[in-house]
Amino acid sequence: MPNVMMYKTDGTQAGEIKLVDEVFGAEVNANAIHQVIVAQLAALRHGTQSALGRSEVRGGGIKPWRQKGTGRARQGSIRAPQWTKGGVVFAPKPRSYAMKVNKKIKKLAMVSALSDKVANEELIVLDALKLDAAKTKEMAKVLSNLKATGKALIVTAEKDEEVIRAARNIPGVKTAIVGGFGVYDLVNCDKLIVTEEAARKVEEVYA
Repeated sequence: MPNVMMYKTDGTQAGEIKLVDEVFGAEVNANAIHQVIVAQLAALRHGTQSALGRSEVRGGGIKPWRQKGTGRARQGSIRAPQWTKGGVVFAPKPRSYAMKVNKKIKKLAMVSALSDKVANEELIVLDALKLDAAKTKEMAKVLSNLKATGKALIVTAEKDEEVIRAARNIPGVKTAIVGGFGVYDLVNCDKLIVTEEAARKVEEVYA
């Protein structure tokens, strides 16, 4: 079991915490992480782009000029793709970009991402996350004490309005509850900050 140092919000050490190998000490599978991230980013695409093909454009029912004898290239409709205001070739239509990923792959990717955070010393465990006030400066002070100055993902066991309110105006800082974040969120943050209670819940979900 990997041993990770536990901290208080003032940055001082609060002992060590033993984490479960199956979740935080597993072998990192980069393939699974890549597959899940591609699927997650694809699902964010709206797929609402649309254009009209030549059969949908208004007009163009008559041949613009006779086939032979004019000296010009033959044309069948003024709504053909080469004409101004003509239809679009292979016009895009609304579609879903969602990709199916097996549950086992999703779990493997999540465990791999969590284990990677531990291996790279990018996981910070707090004994508790209690703020004196739900203010941005209070959360900024906590992050400074923990040396988490870049992108950070703060995970709590339950929804905490004070934490959400204090962190929402800090650039690069996101908050989530256990089960409310994805593999992309883990890969995209420089520091993963979890409370001890949240870490235990993560182990329950993914062990």
